Amino acid sequence: MVNWFWRRRPPARILKLRARGDLGDAMRVDFAELAPDVATFLGQAAYLQLGYFETLSRLIRATPDLAEKEALSLAAGRALRKHRQIVALIAERVGDPTEVMLPFREQLDAFRRATIGARPRETMLSVHITAGMLDDFYLALASSYGSTGRRVSEILGQAADREQIERLLRATIDSDDEMRSLLSMWARRLVGDTLLVARAALTPARLGLDDEKKVEPVFTALMAAHARRMDALGLAA
Repeated sequence: MVNWFWRRRPPARILKLRARGDLGDAMRVDFAELAPDVATFLGQAAYLQLGYFETLSRLIRATPDLAEKEALSLAAGRALRKHRQIVALIAERVGDPTEVMLPFREQLDAFRRATIGARPRETMLSVHITAGMLDDFYLALASSYGSTGRRVSEILGQAADREQIERLLRATIDSDDEMRSLLSMWARRLVGDTLLVARAALTPARLGLDDEKKVEPVFTALMAAHARRMDALGLAA
């Protein structure tokens, strides 16, 4: 696995994952020294949002259908707003946003390129799945960073405006058996790549058995949320 993050050892923290729209008790997992420092957390969170915007913008240019352009533009606009809000937070509390994001550009660009499909619907599904899973993961990490984390939770907790993309995907899946099979296989590949990104956000690069036991409930919850997204699309997780 590629080592994507500086090896700093932050103070003990709590990682909390809450399902979208669920205001009940959130699962809490003590990650101690496994969470990254705040600059790493903010830098990657900001650059991920920029990547979603870039991928969606590419789709807007590629599609001739006006309704699809509108659906994509809504989601792209929301991703860009979230990026700018996190960038403003970096400037306020950490330092120069470009310097904070720069260490993650190469690796996250590679991840984004690897999850761009050969067809527009595959790339739409890529954004829907990867952004959903990683937003959930960074919402979980946010509880580790006090007031800064609470602000990130507010930003990432905003509506993603991907509902119209979900409807486009669902219409394709319902009407085209071949595309349903292709998208189902593509989704399974995306999950592995996305979990690697989430796993690489934790320190150290290799976890001991006790640490693996700590992180397992969070990744189990991520997969449960992913399964719900897949069910909503009419695909098996």
